[in-house]
Parts: sequence; structure tokens; C-alpha cells
Amino acid sequence: MSVLKTSLRSFFAHKGRMLLSGVAIVLSVAFVCGTLVFTDTLNTTFDKFFGSTAADVTVEPEEDENAQETGRADALPASLADQVAAVDGVASAEGVVFDTGVTVVDGAGERVGSSNGAPTIATGWGPDIQRAMELSSGRAPGAADEALIDADTAERADVAIGDALEIIAVEGTHRVTVTGLAEFRSTNPGAPHVLLEAGAARTALLGSPDLITSVNVMAEDGVSDAEVKERIAAALGGSYDIDTAADNEAAMKDDVGGFLDVLRYAMLGFAGIAVLVGIFLIVNTFSMLVAQRTREIGLMRAVGASRRQVNRSVLTEALLLGTVGSLVGIGAGIGLAVGLMELMDSVGITMSTSDLTIAASTPVAGLVVGVLATVVAAWLPARRAGKVAPMAALRDAGTPGDGAAGRVRTALGLLLTLGGGAALVAAAGADEAGDGSMFLSLGLLLTLVGAVVVSPLLASGVVRVLSALVLRVFGPVGRMAGRNARRNPRRTGATAGALMIGLALVGSLSVVSASLVASASDQLDRSVGADFIIDTTSEQLITPEAADAVRATPGLAHVTDYAVVRVELVTPDGASATEEVIAASPTYARDLRARTVAGELSAAYEEDHLSVGESFAEEHGLAVGDELTARFVGGDEGVRLTLAAITSENTMIDKGAMYMSHATARAHLPEDAMPLNLVMFARADEGRKAAAYDALKASLEPFPQYEVSDQADYKRALEDEVGTLLNVVYALLALAIVVAVLGVVNTLALSVIERTREIGLMRAIGLSRRQMRRMVRLESVVIALFGAVLGLGLGLGWGVAAQRVLSLEGFAVLDVPWATIGVVFAGSAVVGLMAAIVPAFRAGRMNVLRAIATE
Repeated sequence: MSVLKTSLRSFFAHKGRMLLSGVAIVLSVAFVCGTLVFTDTLNTTFDKFFGSTAADVTVEPEEDENAQETGRADALPASLADQVAAVDGVASAEGVVFDTGVTVVDGAGERVGSSNGAPTIATGWGPDIQRAMELSSGRAPGAADEALIDADTAERADVAIGDALEIIAVEGTHRVTVTGLAEFRSTNPGAPHVLLEAGAARTALLGSPDLITSVNVMAEDGVSDAEVKERIAAALGGSYDIDTAADNEAAMKDDVGGFLDVLRYAMLGFAGIAVLVGIFLIVNTFSMLVAQRTREIGLMRAVGASRRQVNRSVLTEALLLGTVGSLVGIGAGIGLAVGLMELMDSVGITMSTSDLTIAASTPVAGLVVGVLATVVAAWLPARRAGKVAPMAALRDAGTPGDGAAGRVRTALGLLLTLGGGAALVAAAGADEAGDGSMFLSLGLLLTLVGAVVVSPLLASGVVRVLSALVLRVFGPVGRMAGRNARRNPRRTGATAGALMIGLALVGSLSVVSASLVASASDQLDRSVGADFIIDTTSEQLITPEAADAVRATPGLAHVTDYAVVRVELVTPDGASATEEVIAASPTYARDLRARTVAGELSAAYEEDHLSVGESFAEEHGLAVGDELTARFVGGDEGVRLTLAAITSENTMIDKGAMYMSHATARAHLPEDAMPLNLVMFARADEGRKAAAYDALKASLEPFPQYEVSDQADYKRALEDEVGTLLNVVYALLALAIVVAVLGVVNTLALSVIERTREIGLMRAIGLSRRQMRRMVRLESVVIALFGAVLGLGLGLGWGVAAQRVLSLEGFAVLDVPWATIGVVFAGSAVVGLMAAIVPAFRAGRMNVLRAIATE
């Protein structure tokens, strides 16, 4: 009981010193709990939506994973709904049309879509959709040229009743007038909905009034879904996918769950980094508190406290800190989840706080993370406290700086760092990407741990150099700041180590992203001969209408089709596999200058010829001139294809791709099974590139879902895409940086308290308040710069090794973004200045006489 009382007394006596460590725990736990609550709530939201919209039983065409990408929804005869309605136990059977391969355009030619990347859904207005939506204003569509739109999309896109819209589908462009707005009964899943008159939906989306995409069935009261499913299957026979509501909900949960799992684990990964950084802060806090209480602990030992009791006293304080911080963090995490829900609402996915889901495991996880991290971090300082001898009661409080890391620590740190460096070198020199990735992972882990362990050894030397370079201009104050940063290398190393982790990740990701963009740009310059690339900015493939508009554009020397055809290939060794073969116009051999290791690529575009990648050729022992037997999925079987070329895989564009001519694919596939173009390429007439570029853009103006890019545009788009992803990662890493900054603040604050008497003496002999504040700020800057040197140095090593591994996949150009590295390094100095504001202010306003009198 006396140990608990002592711990409580000490905890509340030093609560101000514990505050920043507590904030680190709060932030880390909040991120963990916020992630769990947010993803659980998102799951609940979609479960609720699925549960409210699912029919008891659905009948759909049998799914073929290898079906050709025609851009058309799989269809059933509309008469099937009548057959299903006649089955015993069926209360109603509705033929439904549902298509996600459409684009909606308003009267100004602007695309009416989602802001979250979700596809636009076009369907008919009928009993099925009315289970999920209700008419909120206007009237239902009653003619082929009328439609509803969901109210959220209408508000976001500024669409009103009476406005004209164009629905661009594979079958052509369908023009409608908005007659009303519909709202979701439960929640908006984030996908824009356009709702046509039922008959018009069939014609506009499927090209025939006699086709539907599914039959949605409601069972009679007292008849189970499973029983109705069995009866329908028996009545229809044939090949259909027949599922109950439970089956459909499970499938939808799997689809959404996969995305949510990725989101959850990614966010928890960044939370883990923040927890790791927080551990550094807590270790430093308790190490300094133990050092400052050396005399107090010595007195406890002198009056009979055992080592175990002293150890337990420190760990009890850590337990209290972890518990309080975790409880606050759990509450903050719920608030964070609500904030994320509001953010989702701003991009079109409605999440109600009434669906807020806090699983029992969430607060448990928060407590475990917070308490365990705190107690583990405090274990080493507690162990040191237990070793304090009773004679320490006769000495001044505080302990001298350790001067240099212990020999065992130094040896271990060097061993880990050298081992990690060797693993990174092995990764950079690997011949296979798999082996390189394994060595890279090992190298990252060992060098990170090694840098943390060896940082006290580096502190004295690196800080001395930094002080000479950065602090010399500040005269005696700068020299004192440098000495203060060097006086306790272990503390400086631990403080800088927290910042090092975040900056190492920033540095490595900067190198990797810059190298990816540079490699892609280099490949485009060397390989792509086309002047223009026509690509889709949505889920919709290039419709025949849009493709015709491209081909009709004046000023083009040629236009290249590029579609992906699924073909089952049987090689001479008897192996069989369904492969994706690029069916392109013969001009693609000029649009993409792919290198071959055997044969000529142009020969692959001859009738019933193809090319394969070198890995496929090696695996099956193929040579130019060999014949393969092919079955075009949905088309001809037993087609003999001659191998005309084997392409090199030392590329990142179409790596390992197989090619055949567009004409060969058309010859062996019926028109309705021919895939639509995934992308198109074009080349301008000599000297007419600028005019052709403008003409192409004008031709595709009615189709805002497609984008015309020249090579410069494509490079910029790639840079923007990588940059956007990188900014998201940096934003998540900011949590770790914030916790690291708190560590610098805490270290300086405790250091100021530890040096109270020293500060008083310095003030007494003439150091002004301004000089004192400057000294503390400069000490903070040099510690932050030390962390930046370690972190960015480590990050550069990681980034270079990672790029060498990626070079095995075709990303061959190493690009170190020195400007970014320089900005991050300079930003670290600013971080150091910001972190020192409060400690410097406190040091400057100390009462000189009281400070001198402090023991």
C-alpha cells in the first residue's frame, strides 16, 4: 500500500511533467480507436443499406470471371420474370435493369458524377429501387425521355427539376429531362443514381425492351428465402446465379469488407508508427524523472525500500499515466470517428451518428495499446530506478550525462546497423524482385533498430558538427546550446530518434515516388511514339460512339484501338490457361516501341499471329514459329495462332503483355462479345500536332468521361496522381511527427527543470532573458536537425535500396528529390524552433534568486 501511495503522490506531484507524455498516449490511442470506430460504423452503414434494399431472392446471368469486357451488363430475357412469378411461393417477381457503366452529363456539358470515385448507377424506377429510395419532390418518370436523379447528387451538381441530362451508355446517348428528385430511405452509399422509366431503362441501357439484368423476387409470407431459391432453380433449370438476400448481403460485405480491411490496416499501421514514436517520448520522460529524483529514491532505499518496490513504484506511475491517457484517448477516438464521418458526408457518403458503432473490443484495444506501450516504455527507467543505491541520498539530485553509450549498447547498435546495411546492399543487388523484397524488409527493420540503439554514440559527433555549422554565428550562446545538446547523448539520441522515424519514412517515400515518376517519364520518352493518348477518367470503357468520334477527327495520321481480349491458350507442352491478350491495331507497334528478344513485333499483328512475354515463353519453352491453340472466350474455339515475337520484360509499360491484331480478335468473336477499347492512341499528321490536339479535344467534348493527353499532359497527370497519394501518406505520418515534436518539447521542458540552478547562476553572471531563451531554442534546433540527419540519411538508404528492387520491375531510373530533402531538413529546424517556444519562455522568466537556491 505504501508503494501505491508513493506512486500516487509522485504522479500528482509531477503531473505537469507527465502532461506531454499523456498527450502522446491520447493521440496514439485516439487514432487506433478512431480507426476502429470509423470502419465499424462504415460497415454498419453499408450493412443497413444492403439489408434495406436486398430482394428476398435474385436471379441473374451466371457469372463468368473470364467474360470479355464489352461494357454491357450481362442480360436475361425479360420473359424470365413471368416464369419466375409463376413459381409457387413467389409473391412478386420484377425484371430489373441495373448498369454502372454509364456517364451522366448536364446541359453545360459537365459530368454529373461522384466526388469519391464511385460509379454512376442507372436503373429503372420501380418497386425494387423504391425499397431503397423515395420520391422527395417532383413526379416519377412517365415517358422514355424523363428521369429522376438522387437529391444529394442534384444538390452537389446543381441539377434541378426541368434540367436536361444526357446518359451516355454503350448503346448510345439517351437524352432525358429531370422530372423529380429521390432520396435514400436509410443511407446514401455515395454512388450517384439516375432513375429512368422502367421500359426506357431497358432500351437505353441494354439496347432492347426485351432484356433485363436480373429478376428480383419477394417471397410469400411463411416461405423462406432458401425454399423459394430451390423452387426457382428447379423451375428454371439452365445456368443462372440464384441467390437469397443473405447470399447477396454476404457477397456485398465481402466486396466492401476487402476495401475496409485495407483502409483499417493502413490507418492502424500509421497509428502503430505513432505509438512507437510515443514510446521514445515516454522512455525519455521517465528517464529524466528518475534522474531528477535520484536523491528522493536514494532516501527511499535508505529507509528500507527494496529495489523491487522502487521499480514497482515507477511502473505504477506509468500504469496510471497509461490508463488516464488511454481513457481520454478512447473518447478522443470516438470524436475523431465522428469527424471522419462528417468528412465522408462531404464526399457524398452519408453516415449518420445514429449508426455510430463502438464494438466492445474497441475500448479494450485502446486500453491495451495505451497501457502496454506506456508500461513497456517505462520498464527500462524503472529498472534504472531500482538500481539507485541508498548512498545516492547524500548526492545532489540529478545524474550526470552519460557521455557515451555503454559498450554493449554501442556494439549491438553497430552490429544491427551493419547487418541492416548489408541486407539493403543485398536487396539492391538482387536478381529477383521477391528476393530483393525479402532483403529490403530485413534491412529496413535492422537499420531502424540499429539507428535507434546507436544514436547516442552518434549524438556527440553529429551534434558537434551541426553546432559548428549552424550555431557558430550565434557566438557564446550558440556554443552553450551545442554543449547542452551534447551533455547527455542518450537523452539527445532518444529525443532525436522519435523524429528520425517519421523523417526516415518521409525521405524514403520521397525517393521512391520521385523515382517512379522519373522512370515512367523515361519510359514514355523512349517507348511511346504516339502523339496522343485517349483514356477514360471513369469506370466506363470507350464507347463505340466516342471511338467513332476519335476516328473522325481531322488531322490524324492514324488512330490505334487497344482492347483486352480473354483467350484460353494451349501451349505445345500441353499447358492451358486463360490469358489477357492485348488486341490492338497494327499501328500500335509504332505507338509503343516495345523491344523484342526474338522475332519482329509488327509480325504479331498479322492474321492469326501473336506475341508473348519472355517469362511466358521461357516457362513453356516457346520459340518464334511455334503454334498455340486458342479458344476465344465467347467466340471461336480451336484457333491456331502462330507465335511471331517474344517481347522483353525490361519495361514498366505493358510488362509481360501478349499482343495480337484487333482484326484477329474481331474475326473470332461475335460483335456483341468484342471488348470495347480500354484506351486509344493517335498520331497527328506531320506538322499538325497542335491543330490535331485541339480537334481531338473538340471531338470528345460531348464525352467528358474521356481525356485527351499528349505526353506532357500524361506525365503531369502521373506526377499529380503519385503526389496526391504521397500527400495522403504524409498527412497520416504527420501524427508521428506531432508526437515526436511533443517529445522534443517534453525533453526541453524537463531539461529546463533539471537545470534550474544552473540557469539561475548563468542569469546571475550576466546572461539576459533573451539570450537564455535563444540558448534553449538553439538547443532544440540542433536536436531536431540531428534527428533530421539520422532520419533523412536512413530514408535515403531505404529509398535507394527500394528503387533498385523496383528496377527489377522496370522502374529503372533513380531520382533523389534533393529539393524535397532540403525542404524537410530546413523544416526540421523550424520544428525545433516551434517546439522550444514554451520551454524557452519558461527558462527566460525564472526568478534568479529562487533558481540559485534550488537544490
